[in-house]
Amino acid sequence: MTHRTALITGGGSGMGRATSERLAREGKAVGVLDINRKSAEAVARIISDAGGKAIALCADIADRRQVEAAVHELRGVFGAIGVLINNAAVENFCPFAEIRDENWDRLIDTNLKGAFIVTQAVLPDMLAMRWGRIVNVSALGAQTGAPNMAHYTASKGGLIALTRSLAIELGPRGITVNSVSPGFIDTPMSRRAIDGGLFPVPYEQIIATYPIPRLGQPDDVACACAFFTSEEAGYITAQVLGVNGGAAV
Repeated sequence: MTHRTALITGGGSGMGRATSERLAREGKAVGVLDINRKSAEAVARIISDAGGKAIALCADIADRRQVEAAVHELRGVFGAIGVLINNAAVENFCPFAEIRDENWDRLIDTNLKGAFIVTQAVLPDMLAMRWGRIVNVSALGAQTGAPNMAHYTASKGGLIALTRSLAIELGPRGITVNSVSPGFIDTPMSRRAIDGGLFPVPYEQIIATYPIPRLGQPDDVACACAFFTSEEAGYITAQVLGVNGGAAV
């Protein structure tokens, strides 16, 4: 089966956009899902203008009804979904003692529960095909910890645990589940934090300690996601691949 339908959450910008464009170039029909409809439409238009297949979808992934409606729309246009990239996320910087319940809930609901909801929504297609590729985009902080980001890193650490449990449960059904763990990637989310001075030290000092001392690019993450979704990765599951310039192993 050389043609697959892929759903990429948070596909309207940053790593999600790069991954949507990469999978489309590889021949997959792509559902670009984003809470920002205009961003999703812009990426879908870029893919279509380049000769690929894409549809823009809008949903808050923490809302099951919105997710199910978007998945239904994607199936109706491109058929059964065989590839899922759980990439959508929100961030917040706050000392642990000052985190409010609503901020904790927002990050867990989007970053972790959202992946749970979207995965459940597409899973019946993969089970029916006895083939599937799920990639959960975690974060370097989930492996190393990060100051003022306990709620963010907890949500991303949960994604790693979810990855490993699903890999064990779904492997016998022909479905692989892996995680890509980005380090400091040059995305709109990172730029907001840099411009807002939200890191404890200037970001240049952070990346200067990396074996590869530079910001990563969204395409670096897209390449890792593309590999995990390929036929060649069919015997690889439950893995966490750090795309972080060597900042963690």
